[in-house]
Amino acid sequence: MEPSNRRWPTVPRWAVAGTVAAGAVACGPGAPAERSELAARDASAAAVALHPDALEAIGRLRSPFCPGLMLEVCPSFEAVALRDSIQGAAEAGWDADSLVEWMIARHGEEYRALPPARGTGLLAWAIPPTVLLLGAGVVVLVLRRLRGEPEVPPPALSEVETERLAAALAELERTE
Repeated sequence: MEPSNRRWPTVPRWAVAGTVAAGAVACGPGAPAERSELAARDASAAAVALHPDALEAIGRLRSPFCPGLMLEVCPSFEAVALRDSIQGAAEAGWDADSLVEWMIARHGEEYRALPPARGTGLLAWAIPPTVLLLGAGVVVLVLRRLRGEPEVPPPALSEVETERLAAALAELERTE
C-alpha cells in the first residue's frame, strides 16, 4: 500500500549499528547500574520523541519477529529496525492507518493486533459481548430457578374457621 509518489525510507546503517551497540553495552553481563539507568532513560526519551502517527501504528501491530509480543515491546534487532522505518515514514507524512496497512501488506494479516471493525473482523468485536450477555442471562435464570418460589404464609383464619378447626382437632383427639 505504498503511495507511488513516496519512497519508503530505509534505516541507515549507523542507526542500526548504534542501536545494537547501545543494547550490548547496556544489557551485557555485568553492566554497571549507571549504564543500565542511562540506557533506560535513552529508551524512554526515544519513545517520547516518536511521531504520534508512528506511536499509534506501532501500538496497533504485533511483532513479526517476537511471537506473542507487541511491536512496541519486541527487543529484537529487526523490530527496532521496523519501528525506525515506521518512524521515518510517519515523519515523511504517512498517517497511522497507512503505516499499519503497509506493515500488514509486507508481513501478513496475523500481525494486526486488533481485528478491523468491518467484514468478518466485525464478528470478533460482536461475538464476545453477545456471549457475555447471554451467559449473564442464563446465570440469572438458573439462580431464579434454584431459589424456587418464595413461600407465602397462609392467610389468617377468620373466627368461624378458627372455631371449626378447634372443634375438628377436639374430635380427632377424642377418637384416638
